Amino acid sequence: MSDLATITRAPARGMITLRGDLANAKIKKAVKAAVGQAIPASGQFSGKGDTGVAWMSPDELLLMVPYAGVADAIAALEKTLAKAHYLVADVSDARAVFTVAGDGARDVLARLFPVDVHADSFGAGQVRRTRLAQVAAAFWMHDGGFDVVCFRSVADYAQGVLTRAATTGQKTGFFA
Repeated sequence: MSDLATITRAPARGMITLRGDLANAKIKKAVKAAVGQAIPASGQFSGKGDTGVAWMSPDELLLMVPYAGVADAIAALEKTLAKAHYLVADVSDARAVFTVAGDGARDVLARLFPVDVHADSFGAGQVRRTRLAQVAAAFWMHDGGFDVVCFRSVADYAQGVLTRAATTGQKTGFFA
């Protein structure tokens, strides 16, 4: 058996859902202060490592910060957003993150996500909120591969299907 990609469960990552009017100047300022990134365009991810921001919907962002810094980030967001209409929620312990890396990473995702992940259609900095086999998930591409986020309650299932999709018995895949 050959592995198309390496599946790694990432250590706990601080994740904060922020909902509100993404055009609001206070929200823009709060996001920049929290993660050092501007609000990304629709379907985009900005950041590196365990710090960044993913566009999730027209009124929702997923902010990522170091796990130990979540409480401070939320306090700073709430201070900056005082008197604005918003929702901030710590979802760190409700989510799991996997990294899919290697030459066949796109093949692994193509087997599980109803998304065109060909290099002509999906590149670094793009994010999709979709389904991973039978569960809700999101993923984005970065220099080291893809990060996949799902609910922690289905993390073992997600890791299993990712691992099975990466182990094929042959080195070729959809994009070989």
